[in-house]
Amino acid sequence: MKYLYCALVLCAVFATGWSIKCWDCRSDADPKCSDPFDNTTFAITDCKQQKLAHLGNLQSTMCRKIRQKIHGVWRYIRSCAYLGEPGIQGDERFCLMRTGTYNIFMEYCTCNSKDGCNTGSLKGLSPSLLISTVCFFLWKIV
Repeated sequence: MKYLYCALVLCAVFATGWSIKCWDCRSDADPKCSDPFDNTTFAITDCKQQKLAHLGNLQSTMCRKIRQKIHGVWRYIRSCAYLGEPGIQGDERFCLMRTGTYNIFMEYCTCNSKDGCNTGSLKGLSPSLLISTVCFFLWKIV
């Protein structure tokens, strides 16, 4: 019976992990979207529910945060990401930076490690710690 409870918990956790939820906002529309990010007034977006017509059936599997400086004005854009890879060569700690002419700077940070990973600095509970804690308590109860 203990193994059944652990299997059910693991299935529930992994079933919700197949889609990602990301913050979706723009700092030019709401200043709380800039850094430091204040997510108290934003609802997190289920990227599985978003469809972009020009991408066909492509599903979003990542979150993206774009920081751009155009003519001295900083903007932040947080959204679901459809193309690319997390971070640089799979390492989410690094962002892709681009500069251009006419005083333009852009930084793309892409992640898929957890829901809401496009906050920039979110402290959260480790999924593996949560799973092991639940399994431990279920083991002791049964």
